[in-house]
Amino acid sequence: MLSCFYNNESAVVATIVHTRGSTPRKEGAKMLIRKDGSFSGTIGGGCGESEVWQKAMEVFELGETTFLSVDLTEPVDGVDKVCGGVMDIMLERLDP
Repeated sequence: MLSCFYNNESAVVATIVHTRGSTPRKEGAKMLIRKDGSFSGTIGGGCGESEVWQKAMEVFELGETTFLSVDLTEPVDGVDKVCGGVMDIMLERLDP
């Protein structure tokens, strides 16, 4: 995160604030997403992390903290999700 600020770049921090059921990561896990799309950290990988990444791109444009509920219970394109829980994520843009 410090490298973003040293380079005068904004970043979005995604933090798991609540989970229900089986999830790959628990409350407090964080992921830092840069405007160029690169990221560090993880909130669990897979399609759930992809949803968070997409929402982070919107947060860069809007500049407002937002919340996203990632449902890991429903199949995507006919493929079952392994975890079977739900993660509530806070996405917050940090500016230098």
